[in-house]
Amino acid sequence: MTLYNVNVIQPKSLSTSAFSILLASGLLLSQHALAAPERSPFSLTVARTSTGTANVGADSNNPNQLQRDAWKTSFSASMPLNRQWSIGANLGYDNLDYDWDMNQNTLLRSSTEPWSTIHQYSAGLSLSYRLDNHWMFLIAPKLQYAYADTASSSNAQSYGVVASGMYRFDSGNMLGFGVAYLNDISEVRTVPYLAVRWQINDKWVLANPFQAGFSGPAGLELSYQYNRDWSFGVGSSKRTERFLIADDDKTIEVEEWVGFARAGWQATTNVSLNAYAGYYFGGEMELSYPDVTEDMENQAAFGLVFKLTF
Repeated sequence: MTLYNVNVIQPKSLSTSAFSILLASGLLLSQHALAAPERSPFSLTVARTSTGTANVGADSNNPNQLQRDAWKTSFSASMPLNRQWSIGANLGYDNLDYDWDMNQNTLLRSSTEPWSTIHQYSAGLSLSYRLDNHWMFLIAPKLQYAYADTASSSNAQSYGVVASGMYRFDSGNMLGFGVAYLNDISEVRTVPYLAVRWQINDKWVLANPFQAGFSGPAGLELSYQYNRDWSFGVGSSKRTERFLIADDDKTIEVEEWVGFARAGWQATTNVSLNAYAGYYFGGEMELSYPDVTEDMENQAAFGLVFKLTF
């Protein structure tokens, strides 16, 4: 896990996983270009997340129960063209397993639409321009397909673009501003955002938990660098997942908060492993139409994130 990341402060809640992927990848590229232009050009990340069992539909006398597992993989590459320009590319695949224990048919899930496995494919490009030792500008388009096993991938397309400018102070702290445009499944939005990374001292950093495999990018993490091999962090963030469950633009959206603790091990210069323990709370599951929302019971969650750079 990158130890010094960018914090994204969003002016309002954004309920699309496509936006999370779009924003995280674009800002990480610009942050790396400012802070560590000599970094390894390739990286592979694999994340595994599991949750406890939670009731869905807390107001029901006989609610359905849900347990979730997820594998998330991503590969990224970057290359400087000269001292000012650089390009990058990234690919990702997520497999989400929604294991239902059905006690009754509901509009969210029924025997006629028994969705359980979610596939998410993403691809993106970036172009960054380094004006000087302080200013960096970036544009990063992204394409994603997110759909359940009851829907077709051809109807599950989302695309968008992030444009941002970031300023690095002499102290190494960063401040940035940008705009994200997302054309999601049956929904279009444009959102401004503020990006911050703040080094409190040589041990403490307040930043964004960009390991979206467990937490999601809309939050804060306070991390402590114990030594060159070990780091620890605590934080809170907002998770969102949105995917197609039927070919007539019918979507499910899961939105929840997570509080977490992290332990990170830098095994070698190129290999890192982060372990997470957390608690998901305030969760909701929403069907696009008919417009139905059900509460999700709070639950514990655990995760591992492996990263290789080369």
